[in-house]
Amino acid sequence: MNRRAFLRNTGFWTVSIAAGGLAACGSDSSTAPASPLAKATGKNWQFPQSIASGDPRPDGVMLWTRVTPTNVDAVASAPEAGDFSIRVLVTAVDNTAKLGTSDALAGQLVVDNTIPVFARYDHSVRNKLTGLQANTVYFYQFAAGDVRSRVGRFKTAPAKDADVAELKFAFISCQDWSVNHWAGFESLAQEDIDFVVHLGDYIYETVGEAFQTGAVEARHDALVLPDGSFKSGNSGAKYATTLADYRYLYKKYRTDPRLQALHERLPFIATWDDHEFSDDCWQDAETYDNGSYDATTGVGDNAHQSTRRRGANQAWFEFMPADVSYDGTTTSFKNVRIYRDLPFGKLAHFVVTDERLYRADHIVPEAAPNPATGAALGSVGSRYFVPADVRESIEAAKMRAVPSGGDTLAPVSIFGTTQRDWWKNTMSSSTATWKLWCNEVSLLRMGLDGTAAVATLLALQSVSTVAGSIAGAAASTSGNVAAAAALVAAVTAGADQATAGAAAMAIATAVASSADPVAAAVTKGLSASQATLAAAAYRAAAAVSGATAQAGAGAQVIAFGYIKPDIIAKGAASGFVGSVAASLAPYFTRFLLNCDQWDGYNAERKHLMAHLKDNGIRNVVALTGDLHSFHAGTVNDDYDATGTGTPVMVDFVTAGISSDSWFKYFADATSGSLLSNLVFAPISVPVDGIGTLDLRFNLFDFTLQRTAPTLDELAEQVRLPVRRALGAKGVSEAALDATTSAVLSALKATPAFSTSLLGLAGQLASLNSNPWIRHMVSDAQGYAVVSLKPDGMRCSFRQLNPLVGNTAPSAPIASTMAFAVARDVAAVTRLS
Repeated sequence: MNRRAFLRNTGFWTVSIAAGGLAACGSDSSTAPASPLAKATGKNWQFPQSIASGDPRPDGVMLWTRVTPTNVDAVASAPEAGDFSIRVLVTAVDNTAKLGTSDALAGQLVVDNTIPVFARYDHSVRNKLTGLQANTVYFYQFAAGDVRSRVGRFKTAPAKDADVAELKFAFISCQDWSVNHWAGFESLAQEDIDFVVHLGDYIYETVGEAFQTGAVEARHDALVLPDGSFKSGNSGAKYATTLADYRYLYKKYRTDPRLQALHERLPFIATWDDHEFSDDCWQDAETYDNGSYDATTGVGDNAHQSTRRRGANQAWFEFMPADVSYDGTTTSFKNVRIYRDLPFGKLAHFVVTDERLYRADHIVPEAAPNPATGAALGSVGSRYFVPADVRESIEAAKMRAVPSGGDTLAPVSIFGTTQRDWWKNTMSSSTATWKLWCNEVSLLRMGLDGTAAVATLLALQSVSTVAGSIAGAAASTSGNVAAAAALVAAVTAGADQATAGAAAMAIATAVASSADPVAAAVTKGLSASQATLAAAAYRAAAAVSGATAQAGAGAQVIAFGYIKPDIIAKGAASGFVGSVAASLAPYFTRFLLNCDQWDGYNAERKHLMAHLKDNGIRNVVALTGDLHSFHAGTVNDDYDATGTGTPVMVDFVTAGISSDSWFKYFADATSGSLLSNLVFAPISVPVDGIGTLDLRFNLFDFTLQRTAPTLDELAEQVRLPVRRALGAKGVSEAALDATTSAVLSALKATPAFSTSLLGLAGQLASLNSNPWIRHMVSDAQGYAVVSLKPDGMRCSFRQLNPLVGNTAPSAPIASTMAFAVARDVAAVTRLS
């Protein structure tokens, strides 16, 4: 059969066009010039990172592979192999049975072209296919001499004007090689989906960092960077420094057969985040240290590493099958453009952004002095747990400093001017029903009222003291603990002892005779507010049995009915703060938990939301990674407005595939301080025949989002940590579920869990810190699966089971929670 094919060689970039969709089976003939390089021959070849595809479009896709001689280690470079050419083969005939094998493709070929392989690109290959049929499944393979790669599969996107009944895909992020496990890739490869969106942190540039020292599956050996630089001094953690380092990481990560299988079966739509270059980076700047700060101008800076940035850019371009542009000849570190858009019929429009290469420095400089100590703030205070008023004032000052007529958002931008204009134009011109923003860092406000949080903690700490006072006062009320609770309540609220005692007995008499206890207490000299508190304490104590329980119930009313409100009203000046007033004073303000994400760039976020709102652009949903946590909620036009603003779009945030959780980061960072009580509660669980499980119970979710739990819900919060701890103690995977359930049943029967911890979780949930967040699981690994239809979107979070000792679980999925977004409604509804 006749075939028209064209091969364009621009060094590393080749394009194969399958006009008419037909080719002579096995033919190497072409009307286009073949690669001038010698063809690979014989059997001495391997595809050590297998194959991959990406960026499916209606007429094509980007294909990728890497080929080296068989005597070369999988992660080594082989410059001595020189340049040569290989074949790329594509067919529309069903080869599903050959997936995962190196069997020759069966059926008529639509592409059979010779393409070059260059040593200077580490023998990686990128070949863009065009001229294919829309919404069609194809199978592909590379051939080097007598050796064939494994068979891969991809599906082209629907035509731009096509009606699409349903689109199914997954989105993932944060796959640290050095911690936890990658079994999630196995289950993901079996999902009924057409492609995967990868939101960044495909690699981690560090080796041996503190967050990479936890348990890891045995099949992942230690990483060894070819060059690398120590983060501090001459020992400890290292970070990738050279092009060889970054190439090594991609090659090593891609040797995992589970990741290979995923790439073989599904095309990726990928962007990057920070770890493809450097943790919490901006442009070519690293943030491992605090950088510099000019006290006169108030301007900070970080170390700029342009050569390192260029190496990171090149490695990403070489190893990710993304249809993006790259200029290796320029000296600028902004030599690659990865922001782009991909339409999927009339149903969906994917808008992929770059939130690292053009972003301005974090608003608050790391090297700025801490007002309390004079030392540099560091990451906590500048990027994490940042006082909202400090961030707002510095952002406003930076914007005011822009000359007239300039882009006032430029110094406080994640996007940069050009990308921001592109994003706005793309959103405005899109005719698709759903606009899906492939967004690296979360748009959700994640804040905490420090005053209310500290007041809650101090009130909780006061309960036992107040209960003791009630027990002691019972002697003066003839053993009537409820009356003693009323007495202590009145004294706590400022009444003298005599008046409080008389009022307490009056309350007891009034309750016994069904009279008004508040009015009775007022007649004895209490104010209306004192009387109300005393009567409430009396009723709470009288409602339970046993002196200890009565004292505890009355103390709860006093702690949260008077002590907490007093601290909220007076802050550090409250008499209930006591000797810790000076140390707690900095915490009586509003905080933003993570200013590396969009909370740190609020002015630009408001600008983008105003653009959507003012132009009536609906059905915008962000697909987000980065945070190592599951979140679902609405993005409002102005979170600081009265009533917290108007919901404009939705943000779904997936946990990392393997990276340590957001909860763990905050638990480690706050350990040993009062603030740790907002994040975790240490619990020890003895298990017969196994030993004691020492756990950190996750309170962070309740502090930031969740509603007050039931006892069963509280137990479920600790199911996976218990399972992980049991696995680490040697319990077999076959016995884990039953043993975990038995431990949870015993735990629920303990007063420390069923009363104290349950009460604490409820009080933290009452902070109602972020009501726009409808779901949050901060201690998790997993991924998200989406079913998109014209009338709505369903997003399912798959949470993974933890390691079993040093082995990945054979059943990776622990649970699934599903959420819905209805067409034209910026809201999230939980389905399961």
